[in-house]
Amino acid sequence: MLAALVAGATGLTGCTSDGGVGSDTDSKAGDSSPAPAPAGKYRSLPAPCKAADSKRLRAMLPAGDSLTDEQRTQLYAGVADTSYDGDRHVGCRWTAQSPEETRLLSVGFERVVSYDRTLMSDDDKARQVYVRRLTDAHLPFPGPATTPTASTGAATTASPSAPPPPAGGQPSSPGAGSPSPSSSAPPPELGSRVLEGLGAEAYIEDKLSAAGASAAQARTVRIVFRTSNVIVTVEYVVQPALPGTVPPSPETQDKARQLAQALVERFNE
Repeated sequence: MLAALVAGATGLTGCTSDGGVGSDTDSKAGDSSPAPAPAGKYRSLPAPCKAADSKRLRAMLPAGDSLTDEQRTQLYAGVADTSYDGDRHVGCRWTAQSPEETRLLSVGFERVVSYDRTLMSDDDKARQVYVRRLTDAHLPFPGPATTPTASTGAATTASPSAPPPPAGGQPSSPGAGSPSPSSSAPPPELGSRVLEGLGAEAYIEDKLSAAGASAAQARTVRIVFRTSNVIVTVEYVVQPALPGTVPPSPETQDKARQLAQALVERFNE
């Protein structure tokens, strides 16, 4: 009887040992799986129609004197874009008309999500989307900031404080014999280019419609920037009523850029 009890205990010990080995193997196999990349900074999007302050909207969209208070309120409230997923893609549009011109403004937010964060983070996926849009805009991928381009074309890398020279011309030197500035001289064309100091990365497009005998030239300025896993698009259009009137590039770009910078700060709050 004693011998039988000893043999049984030995058998139980063997079973316990085998089970322990199996558990260790399963645990190690589970630890070998790659950890997913962290989720993007933003899990939701702000209301686009309320993202811009009323003072800035009034500067970009001057209302005609004939509008009533109710019409002004409706104008600056904006019209939200149709969206079936408010946490992924939202936008808002404003329209201001006067006898002299029509101005259009739109703001769009897109939150990018990587569906497999074991392969790519939300931020990396958002950068992939941004680079695709940069390529579609026919702008070069930004190179080193210390190597400015000498081209006079529209696509150049420039800092906010140093815009590129006017497209199709050379910058004037302050030497003797240079013509004095004239109030009738058209403002310079800043052109499309990659921007610095706006979000993680940004670019601006500046397009002027073709001139016609009966149609005025409209200027469309579009700024696209990325902040973490969100892509923001600001589009500002100025359409004069009279032919021969050209909306100035510096002023139109400056207004759009100030709004874009305010949106960057809004996301950083």
